[in-house]
Amino acid sequence: MKTCTTYCKRVFNSFDEDKDGKITPLQLQSCLAMMGGGLSAEEAEMVAQPLLSAGLVGLAEFASLVEADDEEEKREDLRKAFEMYKNEGEECITPRSLKNMLGRLGDWSVDECVVMINKFDVNGDGVLCFQEFQLMMMIN
Repeated sequence: MKTCTTYCKRVFNSFDEDKDGKITPLQLQSCLAMMGGGLSAEEAEMVAQPLLSAGLVGLAEFASLVEADDEEEKREDLRKAFEMYKNEGEECITPRSLKNMLGRLGDWSVDECVVMINKFDVNGDGVLCFQEFQLMMMIN
């Protein structure tokens, strides 16, 4: 399980009104609303249900819930970056589309882009799909 950041602990502690190390679904609903993820009472109960331990959410469960949102946000940001690198109408990043994007940052040849793509082209099709792009971004 991931470790909870200091920020996450502070947020959790601010909603743990009785300082027992647990928050109720109602407190979870309030907490998520403050963080920009408003939920109805029913939705809060549904979200909390798999995490509940005697009707309460602990710090570890809260951290996994919050960090899951962070991971989804990172994935969305990565998807947006991927879209910038591929040409319109194409599903993957090609050597030419990579050259077009990198050309804004300096002088890149198509051959240099082929070499870069080949490093992360897991299936050997000469282009980068989103999963291969994710791999490239995680390593670099």
